[in-house]
Amino acid sequence: MNMNDATRLTLSGKTIELRVLEPADAPALVNAATDGLLWNLKVTVVPGPSTIDRYITSALRGYEEGHVIPFVVITRSSGRIVGSTRFWKIDSANRKLEIGHTWLSQSAQRTAANTEAKYLLLKHAFEVMQTVRVQFTTDELNEKSRAAILRIGAKQEGIVRHERIMPDGRKRNSVRFSIIDTEWPQVKNELEVKLAAGRALGTR
Repeated sequence: MNMNDATRLTLSGKTIELRVLEPADAPALVNAATDGLLWNLKVTVVPGPSTIDRYITSALRGYEEGHVIPFVVITRSSGRIVGSTRFWKIDSANRKLEIGHTWLSQSAQRTAANTEAKYLLLKHAFEVMQTVRVQFTTDELNEKSRAAILRIGAKQEGIVRHERIMPDGRKRNSVRFSIIDTEWPQVKNELEVKLAAGRALGTR
C-alpha cells in the first residue's frame, strides 16, 4: 500500500474502529469533546463548537495533500464517536510519519481505547505502509501524555524548545519520542499482551 493511499481506510480492533474523518462527523466530534469540555485543556488542542469547522477543514486539507490521514475513534459496541487521532507529517520519501492530534472523551480515557488505537495505527504504519520511523510529540507540561507514550514502548529523544505556539499564546516546548522499525516486533508483542490482559495505557 502506498503511504498516501487511504481510500476508505478503516482499522478495526476488538473494541474500537478507526475510520477516516468525514465532514459529516462534525456534530459527533463536538459531542465527544463535550464529555469533559476538552477544548478547555491547555496542553493540547481539541475542537469545540466554535472551532470544529476549522479543525475538520485543516485535517481534510492535509488529507487531500497527502501528508495527513485523520481518523475518528469509534466504539464498536455502540457505534459512537469518542475521539480522534491521525497520521500526520507523512514523509513518503523517507518512510516516516507522526501519530498525534489524539484525544478521547473523558469517559473513554480510562479504558483500553487509546492503547488499541495506538496498536492499530502502529501496526498499519509498520506492516502496511512500511514506515521505518513513527514519532510522537507532546507538550513538555503534559505529564500524563508523556508517561502514556513511554508505556506504549516509544523512546524519548529530546525536548524541542518553542516547538509551537498554543492557542493561548504560550510558546510550547515539546517532547519528541519515536519507535523505529527494528523495535516494532517487541513493541507489538508487549502491546498485544497488555491488550489481551485488558490493561489501558492512558490517553494522549
